[in-house]
Amino acid sequence: MADAGVEIATAADLAEIVRIHRETWRLAYAELVPQEVLDTLDTDDSWSSVIQLGAVLKATEGEWVVGFAVASKAPDEEVAKADGSLPEDAATTALVSVLVEPRWGRRGHGTRLVAEAGRRLHETGATRGIAWVPEADKASRNFYERLGWTGDGTVRTLDAGGRPLREVRVSGPLSVRLDD
Repeated sequence: MADAGVEIATAADLAEIVRIHRETWRLAYAELVPQEVLDTLDTDDSWSSVIQLGAVLKATEGEWVVGFAVASKAPDEEVAKADGSLPEDAATTALVSVLVEPRWGRRGHGTRLVAEAGRRLHETGATRGIAWVPEADKASRNFYERLGWTGDGTVRTLDAGGRPLREVRVSGPLSVRLDD
């Protein structure tokens, strides 16, 4: 494998981040989300503001951007229990989303992204991470489980262009061991 790494995404990475997001979702979620929703995924403007905040890490292999993670403090509505109450650690819970292009999968990029995101988040006082994963997305659920993250029993249903998209919340440690 060529040199692999993780670093903060910059404005220069915007087009690749948007492309990876759109293309990976179109491939992975074609049966879960209507095509018209997939065709209108996030705009460059929305990604630009997240990148400017320094909340996006990119995974690289050689000269290629192969995936990314968005990691920041979890908003209260994302970390709330099913009854709407906040857990004791709500102020130190981070929201982490990882996406690696399937053709670059199984090469450690996702794990490196979570490890670096966890390191950075821990420096800001975060103690655990959460992620929302489509219930039918077994590959993503298995990825998080391999990191020691488990479902916490919270489920939500989103409106995906008139079609319900059920997501489960997984939670786990921000310290991720990288195998050499």
